[in-house]
Amino acid sequence: MSGDSIWQRQATLEDMNNRCRGTMVEHLGIEITACDHDSVTATMPVDERTIQPLGLLHGGATAALIETVGSVAAALAVQDGYVTVGLDINATHVKAVRQGHVTATARAKRIGRRVQSWQVDVVDGEGHLVSTGRITMAVIPEGK
Repeated sequence: MSGDSIWQRQATLEDMNNRCRGTMVEHLGIEITACDHDSVTATMPVDERTIQPLGLLHGGATAALIETVGSVAAALAVQDGYVTVGLDINATHVKAVRQGHVTATARAKRIGRRVQSWQVDVVDGEGHLVSTGRITMAVIPEGK
């Protein structure tokens, strides 16, 4: 991560993925794949864990991907002594996906002292927009 990074905390991809072990994130096959100076990216397979009865990527699985990548980003962007918790999430699904993987990238819209807002775009394997979402996070003292 470069000197112009928005991150307050440092973590390797391995650290980020290990923190998700034994959770819904692992069950859905979500993997954090990149972290640069202002974004975090994750992938998720489109398979029996993440499709709905018509064989399409489930909107709830997509929302879980959006929340995961946004939450990981928010946790890196907060100062020591504070944590972030979700306040609101929304997702708009614009393209169906039946197979392969989807990739979500979270970028900050606002990083405040008490609230963070993250834009998350989800694309298919060809780079076509599948869903777009926003997650709003509260910043609270650790241990509260």
